[in-house]
Amino acid sequence: MGVFLIGGKSVSEIAILELDCLQKSIFQEKQRTLFEGITSTITEPSIIAVLGVSGQGKSTLLRILGMLDSADTGTVRYRGRLSTAWRPQDWRMKVSYVAQLSVMLTGSVEDNLRAASFIHHQPFDSKSATELMAKVGLGNMDWKKQAADLSGGEKQRVALVRSMLLRPEVLLLDEITASLDLQSKQAVEEMLLGWQSKEEGTIIWVTHDLEQARQTSDRIWFMGEQTLLEQNDTVDFFANPQSAVAQQFLQITREEAK
Repeated sequence: MGVFLIGGKSVSEIAILELDCLQKSIFQEKQRTLFEGITSTITEPSIIAVLGVSGQGKSTLLRILGMLDSADTGTVRYRGRLSTAWRPQDWRMKVSYVAQLSVMLTGSVEDNLRAASFIHHQPFDSKSATELMAKVGLGNMDWKKQAADLSGGEKQRVALVRSMLLRPEVLLLDEITASLDLQSKQAVEEMLLGWQSKEEGTIIWVTHDLEQARQTSDRIWFMGEQTLLEQNDTVDFFANPQSAVAQQFLQITREEAK
C-alpha cells in the first residue's frame, strides 16, 4: 500500500514542483522587472534545460526554487506543499541548488564532502561519495587536500557531489560545466543522466550550451521578454521554436558557436 499525503493522493500523484505566477524585480538605478508570470508544473521526473539571453533572471529563478532568494509575488510548491511551509534546511534536502561559482568551506575536500550531511544531520555515505567522485573524474583526488587549493573545475565537481550526497529529488544546476574541460564536462553529463534515470530525479539546468541542452534534456524552458516564454519538448523546441525571440536566440547562439 502506498503512502498517502494530501487528499488521498500518493507521492507519485502529486506534482514534483509547481511554480505559480512568480515575479521578481531588481533595484539598480531604478526598479526593473526581472521576470513575471512564471508558471509551470513538473509532474514527472525529467531534465529541463533553461535557456535564454542574459538578464532574464535564469539564475535568480533557480535561487528562488532553492529557497536561497524569494519572489516578490507568486508561489512555489514541492509535492503539493508551499515553500513557505517548509523549514529552509528541509526544503534544500529535497531541492538542492549548485551554483555556477561554487563556494568551498574552510578545510579539506573530505570536510566539504561531509559538510552537507553534517548540517542536515544525515549520516555521511563514504561509499557513495567515492563512487560519485570517480564518476565526475575525481577518483584519484586526495580527500585530505585543502579545498582552497582546488581548481575552479574541481571545486565545481566537489560541490556537485556534496549536493548529490543529500539524495535530493530535484537538482538545480546553474552553469555547472561552464569551467570544465571537454572530458570533465562529458563525465558530469554522463553521471547526471545516469543519476536521473536510476533515482528518477528531476534536474533543472541553466546552460548556455545549446548542444548540451539538446543532448541531455527532455524539455526546454526558454526565458525571454521577462517571462517563461516557451515550455516545450526539447526536440520540438529546437525544430520549431514558437516565438521570434527564441528563433533569433537560436540563430545568434549557433553563429557565435561556429
